[in-house]
Amino acid sequence: MFRENIDFEVLDYTNNRYENLKPELSFSAKNIHQAHSWQKHLRSKLIDLIGGLPEKRGKLNSKVIKIEDFGTYIRETILFESSEKMKVFAFLLLPKFIRNEKLPVILCIHGHGRGVNDIVGIENEITRNNFDGIHKDFAIQAVNQGYSVLAIEQLGFGRRRIHDHLDSGNESLSSCNLLSGTALLLGETMIKWRVSDVMAAIDYLETREEVDLKRIAIMGLSGGGTTSFFTAAVDERIKLAIISGYFCTFRDSIFNINHCIDNYIPGILKYAEMYDIAGLIAPRGLFVESATNDPIFPINATKYAIGRAENIFTSFDSATSFSYEIFEGQHEFYGKGAFKFAKSFL
Repeated sequence: MFRENIDFEVLDYTNNRYENLKPELSFSAKNIHQAHSWQKHLRSKLIDLIGGLPEKRGKLNSKVIKIEDFGTYIRETILFESSEKMKVFAFLLLPKFIRNEKLPVILCIHGHGRGVNDIVGIENEITRNNFDGIHKDFAIQAVNQGYSVLAIEQLGFGRRRIHDHLDSGNESLSSCNLLSGTALLLGETMIKWRVSDVMAAIDYLETREEVDLKRIAIMGLSGGGTTSFFTAAVDERIKLAIISGYFCTFRDSIFNINHCIDNYIPGILKYAEMYDIAGLIAPRGLFVESATNDPIFPINATKYAIGRAENIFTSFDSATSFSYEIFEGQHEFYGKGAFKFAKSFL
């Protein structure tokens, strides 16, 4: 490749741009009143940047299309609509051994891969129970711990792909980049579309008598961590967010490492870094887990972001609402500290 003796390191330019940024809504509150005011302004700006959210959502037109018994839990296959012509596919998992009480619920959001099958243990149309792959079937882990679980198939994966990708025979071939580009052309983002799906999913949970609506958590890995993080930032019905394999700084991850286009929010760095957005979740719960050898979310940057987020939660008098776990591993779900924190928080 042509380089001669000239240094063509283009990241010098982009990183210099970052270093000269002065984000307008970086957290700088000196008291709790200023902290709440800051939170209100940043949440409003974030909603604008992702492409807006509807003030009033339409009819869900939900239906249960299948009910299956797996011994310790029941799995319902569900369809609902998050907006006009936007159908969402999901599984509702309900533990069988708990009766006559409303259960806390965890919304489980998968990352890149085969779609929702990756977190409910479906492979070749057979339901396994070996916690395989980077997702470790964490929706099954959650229902086994006594939670009701709504596992959503994210737009662009699994059953929610364009026909060419569905017909390819490759389960892991996503429609992510195509649909994310479409969103950008419309002045919106894939994050907005996926957040809208989850908000509609919470609307659906409000129709289910088995669920304790005061104890709603969301859990996601990688791209599911992205959706979980931003949904918790804008929807205060979520009491706890568990973010796996995502929380870092924009600078050291999304900004400097090649990622799927579904991660990008135009203009976000003019206003805030990732740890600022974490502050939108306070004083509700936030748990972060990250692997020591995650190649796309560098651990040192994650530790820095954790420190900044801790300071913001402390400013909201909610230091105990934030926790984290660093584990030995790659880009994968872990869950030990996360489920322990969920039990104490929910």
